[in-house]
Amino acid sequence: MTPASPASINAGSANGFRSASFDYTSYFFTGITGLAVALILTMLFVLLGTILANGWPSLSWRFITANPQKDFFEPASAGVLPMIVGTSVRVILMTIFVIPVGVITAIYLTEYAHASSLSTRVIRGAVNNLAGVPSIVFGLFGAGFFVHFVGKSMDGFIYGAAGTKVWGQECLLWASMTLAVMTLPVVIVATEESLRAILPGLREASLALGATKLQTIVRIVVPQALPGIMTGGILAVGRAAGEVAPILFTGAAYYMADLPKSLSNQFMDLGYHVFILSTQSPDIEKTRTTLYATVLVLLLLTFALNFVAVLIRSKIRRQMRAAH
Repeated sequence: MTPASPASINAGSANGFRSASFDYTSYFFTGITGLAVALILTMLFVLLGTILANGWPSLSWRFITANPQKDFFEPASAGVLPMIVGTSVRVILMTIFVIPVGVITAIYLTEYAHASSLSTRVIRGAVNNLAGVPSIVFGLFGAGFFVHFVGKSMDGFIYGAAGTKVWGQECLLWASMTLAVMTLPVVIVATEESLRAILPGLREASLALGATKLQTIVRIVVPQALPGIMTGGILAVGRAAGEVAPILFTGAAYYMADLPKSLSNQFMDLGYHVFILSTQSPDIEKTRTTLYATVLVLLLLTFALNFVAVLIRSKIRRQMRAAH
């Protein structure tokens, strides 16, 4: 009997190994996963394609730079410049308010607080519950706390008993602060994850060289975590740009002839304007192209704000690599 050659043995073993290792269940769930991804991408392309196809014919330079007339349901008198300005300013103000508070809170939870202490558990529970609150509740909170409590108290303190209403009304400042409270959990969680990713050896080396804990956090930990902090800011901008419910009771106006001139003025907003166009138009078919064009402008503005934040984050990362 002729013994089998090593090559044939190896080939037979390989074929047997392939046959034994073929897992139909694995291939099935891999296919399901790929199908789910394809479905999500298809829905995204259909949504963006529908908005682009219906909104592009009405999108023009005049539409973007014009102030709307009183009857902004007429396509000839439609314009979105006040909405672009109002949306941009409220998002920028929200970012200015939320990032410092979110970063300081995350630094306390990561660097100072004990994981098992009662205060830490209470703060983390509050952050988790805050993340699950519906946006309409934030709008009611902003109207009750910022507008009627803080704003009226400021008017009474600054202007006395004259009954002057400057801050005790819906305005750009209170809408931005309401959005900051709503997006606070996003920034806190993103910053915490970024701080935890910093190697403990960097902290230990800084402390060993004689730096205090505060100096270590300010000069070593926070600069290393800046890209993650910017990621939290990007997520907050993405969530806040299209929100309508929180600003509905705190600052958004149905119509304004001029741009807001101070933080105590109301403002027009793209998201709220989309809501008005889609629910209160006397002729929805006539307003449809203007509605889609406004939605397209809102998407482009959101992408632009996120793109600017991504560029800033990329620049910070390049500077950090060059420093190392």
